[in-house]
This record gives sequence, C-alpha cells and structure tokens, in this order.
Amino acid sequence: MRLSKYLALCGLGSRRKNKDLILQGRITVNGEIIKDLSYKVDLNKDLVCLDGKELKAPPKVYYLFYKPRGYLTSLYDPHHRLTIRKFLEKIPFRVFPVGRLDKESEGLILLTNDGDLAHFLLHPRYEIKRTYRVWVEPKLDERRIQQLLVKGINIEGKVIRPLKFSFIGSSRHRFVYEVIVKEGLKREVRKMVSVLGGRVTKLVRTAFGPLKLKDLRPGEIRPLNYQEIKSLMALMENSSMDKSLMDKSLPSHSLKP
Repeated sequence: MRLSKYLALCGLGSRRKNKDLILQGRITVNGEIIKDLSYKVDLNKDLVCLDGKELKAPPKVYYLFYKPRGYLTSLYDPHHRLTIRKFLEKIPFRVFPVGRLDKESEGLILLTNDGDLAHFLLHPRYEIKRTYRVWVEPKLDERRIQQLLVKGINIEGKVIRPLKFSFIGSSRHRFVYEVIVKEGLKREVRKMVSVLGGRVTKLVRTAFGPLKLKDLRPGEIRPLNYQEIKSLMALMENSSMDKSLMDKSLPSHSLKP
C-alpha cells in the first residue's frame, strides 16, 4: 500500500495533506525518513511513525444503518441541509456510507472503512442487487409493468430493466411494490414508477446484496454480525475481482459467531 494511502487510513486526513507530511520529512518507516511519494509499506512488517510516534491503522469495521427520510447521504452539505453525519458520531471509528439514498428515500446503508469492499459493491461490473419496497399512487397497470421488465427504460443513456417489479399489497389507499435492481443509478426506481404513471409516496431500501434491513428502525445503527460479514467476503471472493482485493480476513471484533 502506498505510504500516503496508509497515512490517510490512520486518520491523518486527505492524501494531499499526507503527501506534504512525507515531503516535510516527518514520516519514518522502520526508523528511516521517507520522502518518496511512491514508497509502499508492508502492513504486516513496517513500523510507520509521524514525528517519532507510531501510527496504527484502525481495524476494518462494518455497520448497518437505517437512513431516515429527510437526510442527505453525506457527511457535509454546503447548503446546511440535514446529513447523516450526526448518526455516525455514535461510531468509534471513521466510516463512510457505501452508495447513496436520495433525501426523501430511506432504508439500508452500509457504513464501513473498507475501501476495497465499497469499490466492489458499487462497481457496475458486479451487479450487486438492491431491493426496495415502494409505496405508490395510483395502482400501476400490470401490463405496463411487464413491458418495463422486458423492454426497460433509458436512464443516463442506458437501457435499464428491473430484475423484479411486483405488487405485494395495499396500505391506506397506497399500493406497495417490491422492486429489485442491479445498477444503483440515481433515482432509478422513482424514474421507473414515473414512467409507469405513478407517484412514489414512500421508498425504503430493504436489502443490499446479502444484507437485510429486517427490524432495524430509522436512525438505528448496528455492527454486522459474523455471518453477514462472511457473506460479503464470500460474495467478493467468488466474483472476478482482482486478486489483490481478494486477500481479506474477517475483522477481529466479528470472529465470534
């Protein structure tokens, strides 16, 4: 791993800032000052210090978060709108959300500091399924839904077809559908409903890959359990990922089933 990336992983800030620390000669590896920005460290062998103080990368952590409606999936907003930042303050590690839900949508968000896993889950190549429960007015025409499943719609220059779009019941004059997609494009489910002549009144992401929202409530966060982490790692290892991303191990805090 590049030294600047390791410094960022240790919580020192942006890679640009960390490059300045390297060029200033404040970083040593095994007692030797390193000013080479391309220098790579061995996480299992090298001792990295800032001004003589040892730096240690935090453990990789994984949390499920129920993003409430009305919050941006962001840690900062220049227009001072509500973000999920206040919820993440409960976590003793620096984490980031994997993917986004728009402000009016709610449901499952994975929080982690594992950049390799995040890259895998969000890369279009791996087609990770996202499952949504959608409340719609009025009831959608079943024939048009079938046409959507076959022909798809054009979103951002791509023809997108949901994997599933099925009616599952009604609630207070609203009609509830389960929708499964694999692209993760911005507002794609809302756009599908609009094309079908409906209006979304509520949208909840209930699953992301092997992860399930289950009984988590809005604003709640919990660590992933052993089986959930194991399922994510198995999914990644069984894909055609680059070999360097497949060398992973379960974090120590999750080893007890």
